[in-house]
Amino acid sequence: MADEGFNWLNPFASVDLGIATWADGIKHWAISHREMIQPIKQFFETVIVGIERALQATPPMVMLVLLALIAWQTAGRRGAIVVGACLVILGLLAPEAWGLAMTTLAIVAASVILCVLIGLPLGVLAGKSDRFEGFIRPVLDTMQTIPAFVYLVPVVMMIGIGNVSGVIVTIIFALPPLVRLTSLGIRGVNPSVVEAARAFGASPGQILRKVELPLATPTILAGLNQTIMLSLSMVVIASMISVKGLGNEVLRAMGRLDAGKAIVGGLGIVMLAIVLDRITQGLGRSGRDRGHRHWWETGPMGLITAMFKKTT
Repeated sequence: MADEGFNWLNPFASVDLGIATWADGIKHWAISHREMIQPIKQFFETVIVGIERALQATPPMVMLVLLALIAWQTAGRRGAIVVGACLVILGLLAPEAWGLAMTTLAIVAASVILCVLIGLPLGVLAGKSDRFEGFIRPVLDTMQTIPAFVYLVPVVMMIGIGNVSGVIVTIIFALPPLVRLTSLGIRGVNPSVVEAARAFGASPGQILRKVELPLATPTILAGLNQTIMLSLSMVVIASMISVKGLGNEVLRAMGRLDAGKAIVGGLGIVMLAIVLDRITQGLGRSGRDRGHRHWWETGPMGLITAMFKKTT
């Protein structure tokens, strides 16, 4: 006999699967076992602090020239001009804008480096194995569709607030494009080229290093570019768990309705995004875009090699 409290027209009101209780159990377990996560937290903190100290110790003009030279090498003179102009605008926004931008850049750089260390092998494995690709696809779909705010709660429960939590949340949010596009690039390599390499006696490792990865590089770099942009977009959201930098400036300005600080923080993020976008897009330039020359024959490296040729 059906329960009197059960309504067939609205059955969900009387059904409780206990998901909230289960989640509370996970929270209590995470709180009681935080010492197990401390080595991971210390590793992430060491990476972040090391990058931030290096960026903060570099004088602004030295960093500006260095990034402009990198942009010239990767994206050409026009890219270097755009990067230099964006960095000048960033420095002139406010006296504290450059320091905040370097903190944000350190968090983004740490997140991207760890995304590459995790995502590249996963992408290669997904490109090689249909079974693993079928397993990881729903995981990546879940990572991309869950709202970014949802990531904050479990990470804060296990690790606490601060830059380390911000980096971990950013990795979860920005990792999927790199894995997907790495897999797509590996699968997009012409099978006849792979067969030719195998016919010449190349081992699977040699085929991967010397054939598949070089041919898949433009697609992989497109995934890296998306990962960097997603990392920057996560900066403001991650500031809710006390992640420092330009995102925290925007969050504080929203709380105080301070339009000036909001504009400084927002424009700073935009300028930083343009700088990183130009550099990473330039990395994917083909030989045709460089005038059928090697990468070391263009930009500052081209000038240095030309000078050496003249002296010899």
